[in-house]
Amino acid sequence: MHIGVPREIKVQEYRVGLTPSSVRDLAARGHRVSVESGAGAAIDFSDDAYRAAGAQVVATAAEVWAAELIVKVKEPQPVEYALLRPGQILFTYLHLAPDPRQATALLQSGCIAIAYETVTDTHGGLPLLAPMSAVAGRMAPQVGAYHLMKPQGGRGVLLCGVPGVAPARMVVLGSGVVGSHAAHVAAGLGADVTVLDRNVERLDLLDRELSGRVKTIIANAATVEQCVVEADLLIGAVLVPGAAAPKLVSRAMLRSMKRGAVIVDVAIDQGGCCETSRPTTHADPVFVVDGVVHYCVANIPGAVPRTSALALNNATLPFVAALADKGWRRALADDPHLRRGLNVCAGHLTHGAVAAALGQPLVAAEDLL
Repeated sequence: MHIGVPREIKVQEYRVGLTPSSVRDLAARGHRVSVESGAGAAIDFSDDAYRAAGAQVVATAAEVWAAELIVKVKEPQPVEYALLRPGQILFTYLHLAPDPRQATALLQSGCIAIAYETVTDTHGGLPLLAPMSAVAGRMAPQVGAYHLMKPQGGRGVLLCGVPGVAPARMVVLGSGVVGSHAAHVAAGLGADVTVLDRNVERLDLLDRELSGRVKTIIANAATVEQCVVEADLLIGAVLVPGAAAPKLVSRAMLRSMKRGAVIVDVAIDQGGCCETSRPTTHADPVFVVDGVVHYCVANIPGAVPRTSALALNNATLPFVAALADKGWRRALADDPHLRRGLNVCAGHLTHGAVAAALGQPLVAAEDLL
């Protein structure tokens, strides 16, 4: 199969869909891989490294998008919509629930769009979202601590405190991959950490992993409001696979928060879990509402693109190989977990949560294989 790897064009996005080592594996399986020139240059994956791995390095995006299977990191940008075509396989992060414009473009293109974030595993996890969630979770206390500094508009509170002065209060909404990684890092730094979730089993696991160094609380309307108001740093780590994130933090709650408190809304890819959140970029990452600093970068792992690209490829390569070896119909028929990644197929929405969020009709993936 002909596989294309475009250069990412989203603002300050330097990750790449396939690393040279992944290209080498695919080329060894007999596949033709075209990589757009400069696709990995920002993270020291040179064109020569791709050539040595067996790729054809091409000069233009149009040459890459001529491939049968496109492997990216972020969703296609508006200027890329016209490059999609019927029957073409697109394998990338999509996050369609809060993005009706992109969904419409994919539907109109007739392509086969498979989203990393809804591929599942035998344990009920999201194996292609997990590595980037781990990166984002570990980064969240770091960027939150930075923006808590007074010159950045924050309260002027040190995350870990000092002897005789209490540490910052960090509240995490959600104890999944993002939330648990954020809690581990923040606890290691010495913050006063509280994690809220509706799942008592996950809270119990986190409590045992951290030997009681974080407080765990069952999430309900009252506990969320109380903890949000008390927070110096709030991490939004809520995920409903494929669906828009629930708005747990209202504008009214925001008005009761401390002046200079910081929100890091990692759920922004799915619309954010705060009523006042809107997507930002690494170039302009924060804004202030009612005295509260909002960090809502939609591609947080893009700040550490080499680590992120390597971690992502570790997870995605087996699925890329399956799609290339078998074609999309057989690959999805053989693997129900990869089939859960199918969001758009030949003009139809095929993921229930996405269709519900967009108010569009659903067609079962099985009916289109």
